[in-house]
Amino acid sequence: MTPQRVEHPLAPVWDARSRVLLLGTMPSPRSRAQGFYYGHPQNRFWRVLAAVLGEPLPQSIPEKRGMLLRRGIALWDVLASCEIVGASDASIRNPVPNDLGPLLAGAPIRAVFATGGQAARLYRRWQQPSTGLPITQLPSTSPANCACSWEALCQAYGAILPWLEDPKSV
Repeated sequence: MTPQRVEHPLAPVWDARSRVLLLGTMPSPRSRAQGFYYGHPQNRFWRVLAAVLGEPLPQSIPEKRGMLLRRGIALWDVLASCEIVGASDASIRNPVPNDLGPLLAGAPIRAVFATGGQAARLYRRWQQPSTGLPITQLPSTSPANCACSWEALCQAYGAILPWLEDPKSV
């Protein structure tokens, strides 16, 4: 397949109470068509996050956005644009990073997590030098990552929980 130049079409989800930033690479074709993050029905992101947070599984975009904001989670992607084949992170070429500055200036982000290896690598290369914030790599929830069990995903994503607590209690 031929790589397609993709411009990131989705706004970040965050507010002034966001304490954790979850970063992917670039929305998949299904997510771009749906107009929100992790839109492929086989992607386990929303199921894992709801389970880890002890929340009901959000169905609609407003429910997903509401769960994130209510729990202090910001969600965005490392890239503003790139050349990519379908949803294959391995095919990414000519990446242009998102400017995380406004989000980080407007929210008390305490920890940054990547929702996969490529997001972590791209963040470390393009954004960590300016943000100064390290990133923790979580396993991808993509259906392509079938080697990672449900239990392993939930355990890994549980790493966000301490960062969501009141800073005075940590």
